[in-house]
Amino acid sequence: MSETETKDASRDLVLTRLIDAPPEAVYRCWTDETLLPRWFAPKPWTVPRATLDLRPGGQCNVVMADEAGTEYPNPGQYLEIVPNRKLVFTDAYIGDWVPAEKPFFTCVLTFVPENGKTRYTAVARHWNAEDREAHEKMGFHEGWGLCAAQMEEVARGL
Repeated sequence: MSETETKDASRDLVLTRLIDAPPEAVYRCWTDETLLPRWFAPKPWTVPRATLDLRPGGQCNVVMADEAGTEYPNPGQYLEIVPNRKLVFTDAYIGDWVPAEKPFFTCVLTFVPENGKTRYTAVARHWNAEDREAHEKMGFHEGWGLCAAQMEEVARGL
């Protein structure tokens, strides 16, 4: 993260992994509608569909489903896109700058080359400490960690 994007322990949850794949492959896992469903939800959950309008202001909507098939849409919007290096999205908007009913967090993803691999960092920046704590109790580290391992498997196969 740059100097202007400092981490705030009272609002941020951070996951960092060294992924055994180049940044281009890891970035593609996040930006390809056919790849994202293969890894995004921690198993046994699934992603029946994902819509990714990859542009600042574009909608990103990932629909997750639990074991019973109950679907949970996660609409959001891209804020910043630096191909193969950085993605920033938020649930504060649902696409084309339409405000969401209740924003929860903004996600800053970075993909930094490191000896043929990728230093992958996901920062979940919440609006307040209460939302951060709720996300942590929902299993942020476990869930995002499982997904990172699933993403690595997909990225290595590209």
